[in-house]
Amino acid sequence: MRVFIILLLLISYHIQTFAQTSVRIWDDTETKAKAVTLIPYLADNDSYSTAVIICPGGSYCWHGMKAEGTEVAEWLQAKGISAFVLKYRVQGVVPYITHARLLFRGHQYPDALNDIEQAIAYVRKHANEYHINPKQVGVMGFSAGGHLAMLSAEQSHMRPDFVAAVYPVVSMSHPDSHKRSRRGMLGEYKKHNKVMRDSLSVEKHVSKDCPPVFLVNCKDDHIVKPRNAELLDSALTAQGINHRYIQYRTGGHGFGASETKGTAECRAWKDEFLKWLKSLEL
Repeated sequence: MRVFIILLLLISYHIQTFAQTSVRIWDDTETKAKAVTLIPYLADNDSYSTAVIICPGGSYCWHGMKAEGTEVAEWLQAKGISAFVLKYRVQGVVPYITHARLLFRGHQYPDALNDIEQAIAYVRKHANEYHINPKQVGVMGFSAGGHLAMLSAEQSHMRPDFVAAVYPVVSMSHPDSHKRSRRGMLGEYKKHNKVMRDSLSVEKHVSKDCPPVFLVNCKDDHIVKPRNAELLDSALTAQGINHRYIQYRTGGHGFGASETKGTAECRAWKDEFLKWLKSLEL
């Protein structure tokens, strides 16, 4: 009984803490998406700081909230950068298992894109309150979240000032496409639609006014094949976009900002990102 009571108290504390710190960005709008939230991790700076909106991965089916969410935010916050973890709309575990979207729409494109666009707008609107520079708002995404980050740079009406894509899903049409992410974003029917696949393959839609991009992946990534990041690097280079591409030999997939996942080699991406961000002189 004592263990049960302690468990209930811990759950209650977690719910209260989340409620106190998260922001429902679609409140007071016509969009019914109460589960979409931003969790702020504000830097303690005298001057107005850079902000990064974090999109955890999860194949557009769920969220990798620890290594690719909260741990990233805590690291950035400690480095004087305000961070916001975005819980955007995804397919969900039950629809993924049951294929429920064969009967019901559920969450699919463009829901997640609308969420990141709203998040950027929200952060800029509240820049003074959060003590951040509205002209220094970037998006950092991991895996499927990296795909979403690049979509925000290409298709959003409210574009970020820079993008960091870490082992990103890139193509929805190439043979090395990550099929679970494609299904998660497009749905059980549209995943077969060639036009939709092409329109959401971010390597095919890099424009000359794309914001600067920091791109990282690992050669031994067996989840999202390395060809994804290589295609994006080639597209950015072809358009002359200011970007930095690092491909590590080892590290695999899903390490995020963890101090234990991946390898010592790939975990160096965090220092490299900070150097790159400083070089932008935003």
